[in-house]
Amino acid sequence: MNKKINVMVGMSGGVDSSVAALLLLQQGYHVEGTFMKNWEQDPGQDDNCSADQDLIDAQAVCLKLGIRLHTVNFADEYWDRVFEHFLDEHRAGRTPNPDILCNKEIKFKAFLDYALNAGANYIATGHYIRTAQQNGDVYMLKAKDLTKDQSYFLYALNQHQLRHALFPIGDYQKTTIRALAAQHGLRNHNKKDSTGICFIGERHFSRFLSQYLPAKPGDMITSDGEILGKHQGLMFYTIGQRKGLNIGGRKDSENLPWYVVDKNLKSNQLIVAQGNEHINLFKSTLYAEQLSWINKAPTAPYPCEAKIRYNQPCQACAIESIHDGRAKVVFDQAQRAITPGQSIVFYRDNYCLGGGIIQ
Repeated sequence: MNKKINVMVGMSGGVDSSVAALLLLQQGYHVEGTFMKNWEQDPGQDDNCSADQDLIDAQAVCLKLGIRLHTVNFADEYWDRVFEHFLDEHRAGRTPNPDILCNKEIKFKAFLDYALNAGANYIATGHYIRTAQQNGDVYMLKAKDLTKDQSYFLYALNQHQLRHALFPIGDYQKTTIRALAAQHGLRNHNKKDSTGICFIGERHFSRFLSQYLPAKPGDMITSDGEILGKHQGLMFYTIGQRKGLNIGGRKDSENLPWYVVDKNLKSNQLIVAQGNEHINLFKSTLYAEQLSWINKAPTAPYPCEAKIRYNQPCQACAIESIHDGRAKVVFDQAQRAITPGQSIVFYRDNYCLGGGIIQ
């Protein structure tokens, strides 16, 4: 019955998207794959990106499955819609999450438009989430494998995008996905999961960022204003960071590591404090803008849960107010290293409600 339904799968060369294509074939869909190139490497740049190998793996999997593989280049779209914003945020001293914008603008916009124009009814990806339909609306749910759930990265998708997207692996454990890949002879069944900046790959981050933004060194100070040394540029640091501060032991202080607790963009100062549990690292309240709701916006005050980073368990909180596109959120317990530019994503039970950008 599904033979008449065309699905185009975003093939990354990894095991998750490969098994997504396999499962859709088993369910009777007409399946084709698409490999997206979204970054043009300049000659002479240091490059740990495995795009060439990823394409080889995607081609091998599609050959094994007997499906066609398209290749498309969205490098211009990625630069204009994702990377320019990424640079602007770092220039403003914030710490953006490009994967979230990449999903919204490239995988579920540029790729979705390409697939629909090519005659597909749906796109599919190897993301670990689930969806459900009720009264004409699509709802987003956490994946069965909560250790792999990726709803945090997809909270900004809208109803049009979700209605035309399938997520075949959301009901599976990661171990099962690898076992299925091995069982069906897919060469990437034990391939390492990808990390790093979306589509750009794993790189020495400071060196990479320096190619696009000039470093502006300044003073590294305590919250009392004491100068401890120099930082290399505020864009290279994030709230809660410990590594790379190069503050040695001091006779007049405790033998505890130093952490970034704030940035003063106006004075170009990096503010640090000692101890993983320093009071300046913890806050109970945050404000979020650029709000995006998968269904309708909740009516504040609204008790729910939220994450302020991907690899964090959900935290009890309340959306105290929503006014002029700005939400005030208060957590039951103070949160460590709330970081401007990162996303807060809201949940109730297994449902992902949406989110926004921390200010």
